[in-house]
Amino acid sequence: MAKPDLEEIFKKRTRHPFRPRASDIINKLFPDFKEFRNTGVSLVGGTCQFQDKTLYVIGQQKPKPADLRSNDDLKRLDYGMLTSDDHARVLSILKNAEKSDSENTFIFCIVDTYGADISMYSAQRFQAFFISHLIRKFLTIPIRTISLVLGEGGSGGALALQVTDVRGQVDDALYATAPPESMASIVFRDPTRIGDALSILKPTARDLKRLGVIDRIVPSPEDVTNCQELADNIQKFLIKSIRDLSRSRIKKLIKKRDMRAKHYGLSKESGKFVDFKRYIEKPIMKAFRKPPPGIKIVNYSSLIEVSDDYGRVMEQKTTKEYIECGAMHGEEKRVKGCGKLIPLEDFLSHFHVCPECGHSYTLGAEGWIDCLADTGSFHELYRNLTVDQLLEKEAITDYYRDFLSKQEGRSHFKESLVVGSARVHHFLVVLAISEFYFAGGSMGVVFGEKFRRAVDYAIQENLPFVSLCCSGGARLYEGISALMQMVKTIESVNRLKRHGLPYISILADPATGGAIASYAALGDIIMAEPDALIIFAGPRVMKAKGFEVDERLVRSGFLHQISSDIYNHLGYYHDLRGIQEICERKNMKFSIAKYLELYTRTNHRARRTSNKRGNKTLLPLPL
Repeated sequence: MAKPDLEEIFKKRTRHPFRPRASDIINKLFPDFKEFRNTGVSLVGGTCQFQDKTLYVIGQQKPKPADLRSNDDLKRLDYGMLTSDDHARVLSILKNAEKSDSENTFIFCIVDTYGADISMYSAQRFQAFFISHLIRKFLTIPIRTISLVLGEGGSGGALALQVTDVRGQVDDALYATAPPESMASIVFRDPTRIGDALSILKPTARDLKRLGVIDRIVPSPEDVTNCQELADNIQKFLIKSIRDLSRSRIKKLIKKRDMRAKHYGLSKESGKFVDFKRYIEKPIMKAFRKPPPGIKIVNYSSLIEVSDDYGRVMEQKTTKEYIECGAMHGEEKRVKGCGKLIPLEDFLSHFHVCPECGHSYTLGAEGWIDCLADTGSFHELYRNLTVDQLLEKEAITDYYRDFLSKQEGRSHFKESLVVGSARVHHFLVVLAISEFYFAGGSMGVVFGEKFRRAVDYAIQENLPFVSLCCSGGARLYEGISALMQMVKTIESVNRLKRHGLPYISILADPATGGAIASYAALGDIIMAEPDALIIFAGPRVMKAKGFEVDERLVRSGFLHQISSDIYNHLGYYHDLRGIQEICERKNMKFSIAKYLELYTRTNHRARRTSNKRGNKTLLPLPL
């Protein structure tokens, strides 16, 4: 019998309309299951007794054919995807689980979703922030946890429930950075090339086990609709997982979660020796002051207006460089900006913001270094770290190599994250700045590893940490390894907080995808530049999926207004605080300095205490 190809498995098994859903498995395995109230149509949650243990069950629920009877059901675009309301409920469930007897309580998550809800409703309620906080919660919760990818695992919506102590996947289930149709649309501009997309994503249980994303593979029945046989196999997986986890202390399991997070994306060149080997560049002594790629620069000499040098007889240069506000190469009509001619020198001194109307261009890492760091103080770290040093050769496809070659020359830097030490108004800090002009600031294995090492450096030198997010999302060419960098960066932020070091997160335009749904949402202080796009899935993706888009409602100004009301709804938002400050680029450096001043003046340092054995431990103090 010929082995079915991956696309056939995806279409005929993973997305089979009568494939058992989370509620079907729960009904078979847990006869005493007590469902929580108001869990929503795509979320199943409740408690039961299993193997003499209290089990908190959290499941993502795709619709069944019987659920799609009315026109309203068919029109519901987010069916099977958790909303921000659902994620708020999951955080409540986890907090209730923490109140139980930790030695006899387990959490079991069933993952089966296309991704997280990307509607305007969830976007306005900090959907990306919820995903980040859920991953952080699963990394730190003092309860033993188990997850299973039942059918489909998509993007951060699946990752929000999958970061557990034991991670399983049914052998015909698929777990990917993005749904294959979306991957094909973005990479190939052709949504029908699902097979090519799947070959890059490598979403099978066998692939993911090799990469350390899952631990165990659960056999599927030959008949994909056989719920009883599948439930029996899941029961065996669950019994073994509970038995194995019961042998380990919770503190040890939490450390194991951290170690696994640190290792994501390191299929080679990992270990202490590599971590100690730093790539430190000489400080950049001059400001970059370069226009962004694609901007029109006009050599302009007025033939109508009277010039400033009118009446002078000495020879003058007849041309100056200007930019037309809002105009870009390759676009016949200007769609943004005021259209005025701005002297290039003035434009650069305002960090790519029009001094007349305030229209801003996306600023690259070079510009942000000029904007935030004292001139000559920035020392770059790990400049020469590349994909080839972290991934095995076979993991870097020809598609990916072609993509990387196209990035050459677009930026002064060699990857999408630039890290280093710098001074901000004389305060010494560690900076981690997205480079939008390299691969759209996308998160890949180098991005995550540089972020982790930068945090290690900050902890070693006892320095505050400042990140600037300007990203288009995960780097799809790296498959699941790119998605797992969300976990790596969140684990890094957790270590910063344990050491009592302040973390300032800046959201630039755009701040989207896995970046905003991970480290960028966890700052002690979260600042944003005016009119920055802040959303999990970009407007183009939302429109392609049929969702209505009003960009005004997912820009920093509107989200800042919502943030001011968060303290009135802490039962919903839990530890989320949204955006605390909107700050123009020209004032960003001063705003960072005022928080660093508070840190210094209050002598905010990790407090050292001694345990019974005399070993010193660090207790974090809140900023």
